[in-house]
Amino acid sequence: MKQVELKIIILGALGVGKTSLLHQYIHQQFHEDYRSTLGASVLSKNITVDRSAVKLQIWDTGGQERFRAVVSSFYKGADGCVLVFDVTDRDSFLELEGWRQDILEKSHPPDPSLPFVVLGNKIDMEERQVTRSEALSWCEDRHIPCLEVSAKNNINVEQAFQTLAKHALIKYKEGLMSCMTDSIKLKPDKVVKKNKKCCS
Repeated sequence: MKQVELKIIILGALGVGKTSLLHQYIHQQFHEDYRSTLGASVLSKNITVDRSAVKLQIWDTGGQERFRAVVSSFYKGADGCVLVFDVTDRDSFLELEGWRQDILEKSHPPDPSLPFVVLGNKIDMEERQVTRSEALSWCEDRHIPCLEVSAKNNINVEQAFQTLAKHALIKYKEGLMSCMTDSIKLKPDKVVKKNKKCCS
């Protein structure tokens, strides 16, 4: 099978560490002073998922409310979504549902089965405001995998993206099989016309 390209969107409130997570995953680098993303930026990474060659095209989006309309224009064709919150910022956790609904409603076409993964970032920091059990409960109610991560210390970052890529690839292959099945048209059986005999 040839290389599969999967489009992944990263969503979450301003300052939760979306860019830090992406750069740790792609470049194995962490910086304290990332500027806020304006609109979106795109990075790619070639990986192997279940023996399949996959190219992840990861869209890092701005978390500012004023960019919400712009960000939603990038949803089209998404194969999966990373929802990020900051475990030391309760408001960022409470905003997850809004981000989830936003991409479900505004992706083209709307896709209720879009694969998600939720990442609770900054577990290296103290004064946490969101417990692990609370985040897990929220995710279990929505059947979404949940991982606690640290972009700074590179904890579970690789696993997080690999988890989403695996689910996105499964859905991609299912869609491919569905398209192939729909494209097979069976020829209708030939209708044999019988001559009617007239009775006198």
